[in-house]
Amino acid sequence: MGELGNLLEPENLRVTEAAVLVMIQGRSDLTASQIGKALDIQRANMVPLLNRLESAGLIRRQPIDGKSQAVVLSAEGEAKMTVVGALIQQFEQGLLERVPPEHRDHLLPALNAIWK
Repeated sequence: MGELGNLLEPENLRVTEAAVLVMIQGRSDLTASQIGKALDIQRANMVPLLNRLESAGLIRRQPIDGKSQAVVLSAEGEAKMTVVGALIQQFEQGLLERVPPEHRDHLLPALNAIWK
């Protein structure tokens, strides 16, 4: 993850922050608790992480019901995701290029099987 971190550094983002942005992109129903659980981030760490993203103008909170709030991308967050998405794609392409060509067709299905 160090390489991805280096790519994200000029965007003033950490890998974990980028993971949150990727997760909430296109969603309006995820709470901080759900995000933390999915990304295995302890509750005590979620508060400062989300505060940093909110202070940077990348996320906002939006009511879901009477007591829950969703974490959603702001307009600035959507714009940032254009750049972040390209950087992640560049990182993933670099990883794939390290795999010998004869193994590439088998690698992604195998990784996807493990991930599920």
